[in-house]
Amino acid sequence: MLQQTQVGTVIPYYERFLARFPDVAGLARASMEDVMRLWAGLGYYSRARNLHRAARAIVDEHGGAFPASRHALQALPGVGRSTAAAITVFAFGAREAILDGNVKRVLARQFAVSGLPGNTALENTLWSLAESLVPDRAVETYTQALMDLGATVCTRALPGCEHCPLASSCVALARGRVAAYPTPRPRRTAPVRSVAMLLLLREGKILLEKRPPSGIWGGLWSFPEMPADGEVQAHCAAQLGCEVGMPVALQPLRHGFTHFTLDIRPCRCEVRRLMPRAGEPGRAWFTLEQARDAGVPAPVRKLLGRLPGAAREGQSP
Repeated sequence: MLQQTQVGTVIPYYERFLARFPDVAGLARASMEDVMRLWAGLGYYSRARNLHRAARAIVDEHGGAFPASRHALQALPGVGRSTAAAITVFAFGAREAILDGNVKRVLARQFAVSGLPGNTALENTLWSLAESLVPDRAVETYTQALMDLGATVCTRALPGCEHCPLASSCVALARGRVAAYPTPRPRRTAPVRSVAMLLLLREGKILLEKRPPSGIWGGLWSFPEMPADGEVQAHCAAQLGCEVGMPVALQPLRHGFTHFTLDIRPCRCEVRRLMPRAGEPGRAWFTLEQARDAGVPAPVRKLLGRLPGAAREGQSP
């Protein structure tokens, strides 16, 4: 949960998740629907899917016991080299090197290692340095200290070099070029994509669609979508099997992803008549309470929050 998400955001999710799935066996037994519902709002949903798959692999292939070797851990879905090494260090006291983002920054500055993030040669150099520095004893303390140093002192912006215990040996500091390491990633303007989301209301319920297992919001429930410049009533009739009244445009919403920004144009429609297509697999009618409790992405939850009177407004004429 802490990968790419701040601690303050994670804590309540973590507590709810552990209360529902207190051990690996419990998580392995759970449905993906339950897992996604508790993860909804954290983003980067492949993490949740991989966590569920890893729990099942541990139960099915390892008898429910976490494997103790880095290589066995790396074979689990969603577990990379650094994560596997961190688990073996803290859970089993193994002598392994880790290389998360904070550690990369500390090493890049300490040894003035330049190169664009993601470059294979740069990664290999940093891994070699990380492995050469692992002590023979107290590996857990060393590893935690190295991560904390990057998180609290050797920060990306405004590093506290005056308080750093490694200041005397830092090559970047000696050169007066701390900000140059790691090499800044080139700035790129994230493209904007536009989509219309349809909030279809009928007899106090709202229509949601289950998204495909992979891709954006994979496995979550969301509103039906259509091109932002499309004709709503024609689309609802042709694609959703719904005859709807006059669409009502709601306030647009923007949601940022890693590589693009989504411009959401929500449109509320009252359903006058249903055709069989609206009941196809993958679509379901939810009460607002059920929809808010389902596994829905953050923008969908925000839009649901804008419909406090939907139960009344959605009554069929």
